[in-house]
Amino acid sequence: MLDIRQLHYFVAVAEEEHVGRGAERLHISQSPLSRQIAQLEEKLGLVLFERSQQRIRLTRDGRTFLAETRAFLTHGTRLESLARRLGRGDEGGLCIGYLEYAMHSGILPNALRELRQDRPAVHIALYNQQSATQLEGLRQRSLDIALVCDPPLPDDPDLEAAQVLNDPMLLALPEGHPLAGAEPLTPADLAAQKWIGVMHQETALRHDAFIAACARAGFTPAITMEATEPLAALGLVAAGLGVTTIQRSLRHQAPAGVVLHELSWLDYRTPLWAAWHKVNLRPLVEIFRKTLLQSSMMATDHTAAQAA
Repeated sequence: MLDIRQLHYFVAVAEEEHVGRGAERLHISQSPLSRQIAQLEEKLGLVLFERSQQRIRLTRDGRTFLAETRAFLTHGTRLESLARRLGRGDEGGLCIGYLEYAMHSGILPNALRELRQDRPAVHIALYNQQSATQLEGLRQRSLDIALVCDPPLPDDPDLEAAQVLNDPMLLALPEGHPLAGAEPLTPADLAAQKWIGVMHQETALRHDAFIAACARAGFTPAITMEATEPLAALGLVAAGLGVTTIQRSLRHQAPAGVVLHELSWLDYRTPLWAAWHKVNLRPLVEIFRKTLLQSSMMATDHTAAQAA
């Protein structure tokens, strides 16, 4: 294995064409420098210099070796610089799993924008996956961060999580609906409406939790149509086909023809969790995790201020 220090010594002597001047440049004594050059030649089985009393000159093989040595040391410097940037989290890649809700709510796009402002060289790979698939991806280390509807269990040996959103629901009505201008709305007002349910692919438990929350409020929604995600349900509301509830963070996604109302008495909320592996091997993952949590705090404060 080549000694990097000896290669630096060789370049200095080759460029100075003098051992004494090379030693001054390297801030070492001349005798140890001569020994290091001799050891390098012996290790290589190659004569690098023609020596005389006045000066030393590179042999033809020495000139070829010098060119390659310079290229090697330059690459080594670049490699060291890359390692330092990776260590600071300035470069590298992130594999992020997410649900559509994380994208539509703005939580994920806002965090990515913040990250890119300071670290434009980072490569981002996004994977739209169900929560269970994402959590398995974290365990297998194929994902760095997961954005899921339910966190791993508190005693999970591998994973940790933090809630990044806990969205209250808004009622979405067609613009021409008799209740569109009514304030305040009561559970009795909603009992007789045609409801558009959102049957998410994640789990039927969320749908059951919504029905239970409505029952606690004093009514049971008569679901006459179902959509697979909230934005599709909003399209159906805009067409006048019924009413639905959507997360407050999706209010800006409502199309023309939809009126939104607060339902302070409905205790159902839609959570979003960020999850990650407990063994964090890369600084970039920690940086993005903190960026994501900070972004979610800002989004929550902004939403609360608007609601007030």
